[in-house]
Amino acid sequence: MQDVDILKAFANDRRLMILEWLKQPREHFPLQVDGDLVEDGVCAVLIAEKLGITPATLSEHMRILVQAELVHGKRIKQWIFYRRNEERIAGLRQGLFASL
Repeated sequence: MQDVDILKAFANDRRLMILEWLKQPREHFPLQVDGDLVEDGVCAVLIAEKLGITPATLSEHMRILVQAELVHGKRIKQWIFYRRNEERIAGLRQGLFASL
C-alpha cells in the first residue's frame, strides 16, 4: 500500500467524517436489522443516508478507504457493512509521530 492511498483517503472531509462516525458507531447510527454496529460494522446504506449522498458516491468513498486499509468491508446478505481498521489506524499514528 502506498502513501498516496493514505493521503487520498484523508484528503476529503466526507471520508474523515465517515472515519469519525465509525469510531463510535452506536452514537452515530441507529440499530440495524442485520449485523452488529460494532462487531460487523455499519451498513453502507446508513452511511450514505447520513451523508446525504447516493450509494454510488458512497461506494467510491469506501473504495478509497478500503484501498488505504483504513476500513474493512463485510458482506451480510446483499449489504456491505464497514468498520474501522483500528490496528492500521494505530500503526499510522505511530508511524506519523515517529517520523517527526
